[in-house]
Amino acid sequence: MNKQKGKKRKPAFLTGLVNMLVDTHRAEVPCDLDPRQLTSVTKDGFPVRTLARRVDGAFPSAINPVALWEVKEYYHTTTFGSRVADGVYETLLDGMELEELRQNEGIHVKHYLILDARFTWWECGRSYLCRVIDMLHMGYVDEVLFGRETLKRLPKLVKGWVREVRRGRH
Repeated sequence: MNKQKGKKRKPAFLTGLVNMLVDTHRAEVPCDLDPRQLTSVTKDGFPVRTLARRVDGAFPSAINPVALWEVKEYYHTTTFGSRVADGVYETLLDGMELEELRQNEGIHVKHYLILDARFTWWECGRSYLCRVIDMLHMGYVDEVLFGRETLKRLPKLVKGWVREVRRGRH
């Protein structure tokens, strides 16, 4: 369910779809579809970085992940508000922390953003959509998936993550 209250509380369709696709294609590799902890990365058994906020999914886990993803779906809202802006800047923060990890520790954790709700992004929040594209070009996210593109692209990404885990990247 989404985080809304009352009449606006509805199923989180895109999050459910993402979870089903990842689970279907993970090939028995563990996966944390709902990390309830901060993401941490270790090097030679010692912690080197803990991200400031929780993400929506981590593969294979929130400790030393190969990939992280965030899902932004804003259905059932009556107005466009600061929640969308907050979501964009949370992703930016995660991306900046992951970039710092990559530059200073040589560890690359893939970072994905999955968006839906055309009305929210294209009609109400086009400037924030432009900011998302900026983050993509600056390397703060590895890829942005939009709506039904998720159906075809996410299984391919998950299969790549599985290959990395099997090669000992975890």
